[in-house]
Amino acid sequence: MNRCSDESDVADRGACEVPLIDERATARALAALPDEGGVRTLSDMYSALSDRTRLRILLALAAEELCVCDLAAITGVSPSAISHQLRLLRDRDLVTFERVGKRAVYRLADEHVAILLEQGLRHVEERS
Repeated sequence: MNRCSDESDVADRGACEVPLIDERATARALAALPDEGGVRTLSDMYSALSDRTRLRILLALAAEELCVCDLAAITGVSPSAISHQLRLLRDRDLVTFERVGKRAVYRLADEHVAILLEQGLRHVEERS
């Protein structure tokens, strides 16, 4: 017997055993979705978080405001590579900076970024 057609196998994979659409639930879910621009922006933000170096930068900035040189020392990545990553994070509104003398000191853009990181870490810790 073809394994894919086995009903218990379908259920084990988390698939529906019969094609049935709940039109009310579907309509409510569609109404709750942001517009395409919002989905794209959210996707871009999460994409930025998918890179380990960028994530380490954000986690370090959640603890302390730091300059490019500090972040390079923490991550073991060159200052030019850090600058490139920070530019991407700025473009996604995840970090901001200010000039302090000759230094560019970075911080998280706002409390929402810190909460996002905290929630992600809490989720990972619960799953471990």
